[in-house]
Amino acid sequence: MVQEIAIDAFDYELPGERIAQFPLPQRDKSKLLVYDKGQITESVFDRITRFIPANALLVFNNTQVIQARMIFRKESGAPIEIFCLEPKEPAGYAQSFIQNRSCTWICLVGNSRRWKEGKVYCTIDNVRCTAERLAHYGETHWIRFEWDNPDWSFADILEKLGELPIPPYLNRKTEESDKETYQTVYSKIKGSVAAPTAGLHFTQEILNELKAKQVCLEELTLHVGAGTFKPVKSDTLAGHEMHAECFSVKQSTLEQLLEKQGRVYAVGTTSVRTLESLYYIGLILETHPDAEPAQLAVGQWMPYGTDSASLPVDRALRNVLQYMNRKNLDVLTTHTQILIAPGYDFKLVKGIITNFHQPKSTLLLLVSAFADGNWRRIYDFALAHDFRFLSYGDSSLLLR
Repeated sequence: MVQEIAIDAFDYELPGERIAQFPLPQRDKSKLLVYDKGQITESVFDRITRFIPANALLVFNNTQVIQARMIFRKESGAPIEIFCLEPKEPAGYAQSFIQNRSCTWICLVGNSRRWKEGKVYCTIDNVRCTAERLAHYGETHWIRFEWDNPDWSFADILEKLGELPIPPYLNRKTEESDKETYQTVYSKIKGSVAAPTAGLHFTQEILNELKAKQVCLEELTLHVGAGTFKPVKSDTLAGHEMHAECFSVKQSTLEQLLEKQGRVYAVGTTSVRTLESLYYIGLILETHPDAEPAQLAVGQWMPYGTDSASLPVDRALRNVLQYMNRKNLDVLTTHTQILIAPGYDFKLVKGIITNFHQPKSTLLLLVSAFADGNWRRIYDFALAHDFRFLSYGDSSLLLR
């Protein structure tokens, strides 16, 4: 069973010097490892159009990283770091960003033991912002933000007070250049606290080449949470709780997925998790056609149930489309906690563009599942051929 998988089997030695501290000056000049039917070759990312067939569907995650890390201070002057994860009240990202007086977010708090009670403060451009802790659940806190200038939205607060949260394993402070290089060129929808890093290699020129080749480009939105950096600390997967993330998919994208079955390529593990989750939403709707969007959330173990593969993919996608038509939804928004590990049966995705991931991570488990367990051959090749690893590192194209 997948719950019994030992995480130590997905460990490898990653020397610190192989972790890319900064991106290359040109995004598309990174190395590209191509894994095709068990064969491994090396290329350069600006040649990726050669490996994506005409009439394929390439799906991108258009989320945009927000400046989620803010420093507030107690009356004594002691700093308190607040890291915004996702909105609580109002619950929608777009609605929260336009609030002009107050809003509540689920956050991580640094130095939380030093913040016993009361409010903490921050002032910039004569605007005073306060943060008040309302509740505490495990590692997360519900924080209510208030500010005294109604001309400022919460998006303005984050832009003025926040810092872009680059990955902790870079062990450096955020630099001004990160504001551009840690966003994809097609990022649009604010909400992530980490970049969908597979997309960092794309340039507008490559996107234009793909269009010229008649490759269909579609976008979805999954806001990447801080849990993406959370290693599996339990001995087996049974003890690991996967983080839930909010995603949105347009009806037009679902129609393309239905038309392009067998030719779907995902840019990044976040796109993979979203696309594969759509199948299980269709499975839920097969027996609960009038479920509310919140009831469509995909649990981490759902793919490994006894009837998880009982429905044809086209029928699952049609279930979702019919549901959206009944509910008059142009966009479906829900959550996924899906865990893709060895033993998973891929439903939609035939190719993945992804970076090289941390040892003992759920992202590495996903790569292993897609590559039929051959992740170590792929990573040994990358290490032996001077590939750069993690968020700012090089890329791979995995083909089934």
